[in-house]
Amino acid sequence: MAAALRRVLSRGLEAAPGQEDAPGPPVLLLGAAGSGKTALLFAAALEAAGDGRGHVLFLTRRPLQSLPRGTTGAAREPWRLQKIRFQYPPSTQELVWLLCSAHEGRGPTPSLLLLDGLEEYLAEDPGTQEVAYLAALLLDTAAHFGQRLGPGRECGLAVALQTPEEGDGTGALQLAMLQRYLPAQCWLQPQTPGPGREPSCLRACLDPGAPGPRSEWTVTFGEDGEMTVTPWCSSTQP
Repeated sequence: MAAALRRVLSRGLEAAPGQEDAPGPPVLLLGAAGSGKTALLFAAALEAAGDGRGHVLFLTRRPLQSLPRGTTGAAREPWRLQKIRFQYPPSTQELVWLLCSAHEGRGPTPSLLLLDGLEEYLAEDPGTQEVAYLAALLLDTAAHFGQRLGPGRECGLAVALQTPEEGDGTGALQLAMLQRYLPAQCWLQPQTPGPGREPSCLRACLDPGAPGPRSEWTVTFGEDGEMTVTPWCSSTQP
């Protein structure tokens, strides 16, 4: 899944050798409320739906009232949206039931599993045991989908979580637990508007969680909602 985010954030740039089709590890997408997590997840879903990699399962507690920012132009093509299946489990129990029954599901097997707003489910039971159980269940479900896809295929996984506020001990423990299961991380940080900078501007940092470069980009959203991505810097960060 880290590779899917990298493709979204590197549009128009030449891919590094060997990275074009590399599936990448499951990734934890982190950011404050309103930082663009849903928009980036949805962009990754459209990327997967449009490049022949298969269908997408998008889980979130609250039904989307409109398409997220960044979905303009070709991204709105109906055939792309038809390959994204949205499901809205309203509680942790319903989410667990949905994941546990994934092997019984009919229809196309997803090549990408996305969960937006994990913090809303964790609020029902903030214990670290529940966090570990949900993380393990998500990984197991993605692995099951990968087996159904066939030899040499994998199902990507991305989980979006609101970054705990400073002083939130419970949230910090939940994050630490999730990082054990999802070591690859993408951080979204809103940038303070400055001269010549769009008011809706983010800094995205993708850490693969393994030996390799950490990449950073600037993400801006225009008045029409279109997402523009440019490299933050070319040097590798420690």
